Amino acid sequence: MKARSAISSPLLAALALAAALLFVADLAFGSVRIPLAGVIDALAGRSADRAWTSIVLVFRLPKALTALAAGAALAVSGLILQTIFRNPLAGPDSLGIGAGASVGVALVVLASGSTGEASFLSGLGLAGYALLFLAAGAGAFLVMVVILLFARRVENGVTLLIIGILVGYLAGSLVSLLVFFATPQKAQVYLGWTYGSFSSVTFRQLPVLLAAVAIGFALTVRSSKSLNALLMGERFAETLGIRTKRSRTRVLVAAAVLAGAVTAFCGPIAFLGIAAPQAARRAFRSSDHAVLVPGAALLGSVFALAADIASQAPGKGAVLPINPILAIIGAPIILSLFLRGSREEGGLR
Repeated sequence: MKARSAISSPLLAALALAAALLFVADLAFGSVRIPLAGVIDALAGRSADRAWTSIVLVFRLPKALTALAAGAALAVSGLILQTIFRNPLAGPDSLGIGAGASVGVALVVLASGSTGEASFLSGLGLAGYALLFLAAGAGAFLVMVVILLFARRVENGVTLLIIGILVGYLAGSLVSLLVFFATPQKAQVYLGWTYGSFSSVTFRQLPVLLAAVAIGFALTVRSSKSLNALLMGERFAETLGIRTKRSRTRVLVAAAVLAGAVTAFCGPIAFLGIAAPQAARRAFRSSDHAVLVPGAALLGSVFALAADIASQAPGKGAVLPINPILAIIGAPIILSLFLRGSREEGGLR
């Protein structure tokens, strides 16, 4: 345990430093390049350039905070799902949970009265933001319950992933029907949301997102010991005196809250929920969730901030979509899992 702490503490500190540096870089980079000193002055309220102050505080700061929170939330949500289903490829997107959240969001945006907003979030009041989060969380949790029911009968991990993909297709088909019967304006607004973005969240919506993420983290941290036991299976956890049904329900609610909140406000963000937990397991070489939860959260934030910075690469006001960039980051990690599994199977033969 002491050796593990000796390894994890410097690594956690290094990841925290990397996240902090990327956070500042995200404030500096964009269509208008702002020097580091200018960013610090704007944050401290002593900048003489009003344009720089407006850019940093009004546009880039909420975007960077959103990326920081969303990356951490999706990473922890994926870590929970990989532990519960004991499958390294489980995640909010691979199990159809993101699609379930999308159904909830589609019901809200396509049933709303506003059609002229560039981002449907900007037309909602505080009650609307809460409704959006609740709808996405409910959709995510409903899909998660369905997958969990299948998991009780299906032991093969690959089969369970296929079932998750099919459930995701089913949820996607429901969304397609909702879009088909919606007005063209509402359909366009919803389709724009599906590309995924950290920039649509303003300071008005940010408190709701951060509160949801905080609730999800609180539930997860409280269940670290239960997650360690559930990683070995429900029977093993029960021998340790853990109430598996209650603990599993608590962490699944946490995963649904985390994934649902991010999907509601940022759109369906792919790969983070699978790649970041696996990168954390490899980096820390530990199965202790007291280490993996903060480690995965920091790595998720690092990936999200790096992707947000990379999306600004074209310059001149052009911004790349987030999901293709995250695919470039996440796909090699996921492919390495398959290659590693193939080598291990070959070695066993």
